[in-house]
Amino acid sequence: MAIDWQKLAEKYHQDYVADLTTLVGIDSSRDDSKATDDYPLGPGPAKAMLAFLDLAKRDGFKTTNLDNLVGYVEYGEGDDTLAILGHADTMPGGKGWHTDPFTLTKKDGKLYGRGTSDDKGPALAAYYGLKMLKDEGIIPKIKIRFIIGTDEESDWTGMNHYLDLEPAPTLGFSPDAEFPLINGEKGNVTFTSHFAGSNGGTISLRDFEAGLRENMVPRDAEATVVGSDAEKIIADFTTFLTKVPVTGEAKQVAGGVHLQVIGKAAHGMEPKNGINAGTFLATFLNQYDFGGDAADFLSLLANRLHDDSRATKLGIAYTDEVMGDLTMNVGVMTFKADEGGLINTNFRYPTGTGAADIKAGLAKAETEMAVTLKQGREMVPHYVDPADPIVATLMDVYRQQTGDLTAQPEVVGGGTYGRLMKRGVAFGALFPGTQDTMHQADEFQPEADLLKAMAIYGQAIYELTK
Repeated sequence: MAIDWQKLAEKYHQDYVADLTTLVGIDSSRDDSKATDDYPLGPGPAKAMLAFLDLAKRDGFKTTNLDNLVGYVEYGEGDDTLAILGHADTMPGGKGWHTDPFTLTKKDGKLYGRGTSDDKGPALAAYYGLKMLKDEGIIPKIKIRFIIGTDEESDWTGMNHYLDLEPAPTLGFSPDAEFPLINGEKGNVTFTSHFAGSNGGTISLRDFEAGLRENMVPRDAEATVVGSDAEKIIADFTTFLTKVPVTGEAKQVAGGVHLQVIGKAAHGMEPKNGINAGTFLATFLNQYDFGGDAADFLSLLANRLHDDSRATKLGIAYTDEVMGDLTMNVGVMTFKADEGGLINTNFRYPTGTGAADIKAGLAKAETEMAVTLKQGREMVPHYVDPADPIVATLMDVYRQQTGDLTAQPEVVGGGTYGRLMKRGVAFGALFPGTQDTMHQADEFQPEADLLKAMAIYGQAIYELTK
């Protein structure tokens, strides 16, 4: 069947933008403080997932909502299932935007808004790829399920709930990464170091705050210190800012100094793309005479974790020929005097190492500190052979649609729903050469790229189910 997929996608241009406007307008970051029986992850993620299902109902698809945790759109029949796995949740809006993160804004050919790149824009493009098949009267030979999760950015409660209730898909892809295709994903594990809140020495740390999520390089950090020469600290901080790639300010407050640092947010899978405001602030403070848990907290950040995305100082650096380097992101750092603190470290690791090695490195670094080290959920490395038909078919579609005949599948540090299936991969929608703004302020995706992705997804779904 000869179809000009790019020409067909253009017919849906305005409808796509209108639907994306609706989706971006929903703040769908997870908020457990607002959780209820009806909204187990807070209202935002569920409302965005339900908005996806409403679009599908409008378009005549069969839809299912599983307890406001995950939903799916179904088309076709058969024992085998092709799954298209997207997510409706996003990172929090965060600071530093030049537009409203929850208003879709067009500028210079780009669509700005939280979720335009991760993952509302790409997931909606994949949905429109499925819609094109239905509108053209193409009946797939296997069942297709477009599945929308609600907490991909945290612990995957929604998609795990799906797998508890429904049969595992036969094969599938997640439109939640980059083109040409991701056939391998590193392992992923987070460790949290917990501190009590004691102080000591001639200066005290009243509070310290940096980071929003474990998989996001912190853009903003702030701290309050008391009991020392405020004017000297402010002067030192001014000098410090002339030597480092961050901005900030310090001001005198009752009994001490309040400091703020601004770095650059980035996706935690590659911390080198960001500038960690929290660890830079800790390196500045670490020069002073802190004591107790506050001193341990700042020392660990400054001496073992700062500016070391490959975890060399922890003695756990590791590289695999296929999967590349182990990486470390210091995602969340908090401390309150007399209450306690924590440092959250997220690791993406290749085959050949793992959580036990990482834990040993952290434990050694914390040997003389009063720290409780806790391990979070672990996902082991995932890899699909390039010879598998799903890889071969999707790569062929990408090459046809783009003309890039030299493109090859890749391995990344990011974790997508694709890894939930033995024959699962990630497929788009970030094109080579396009700036990656996932998890950052001013998140965007070029409008033309999203339409091109729609065409690729339409043909991909057709080829995999014909």
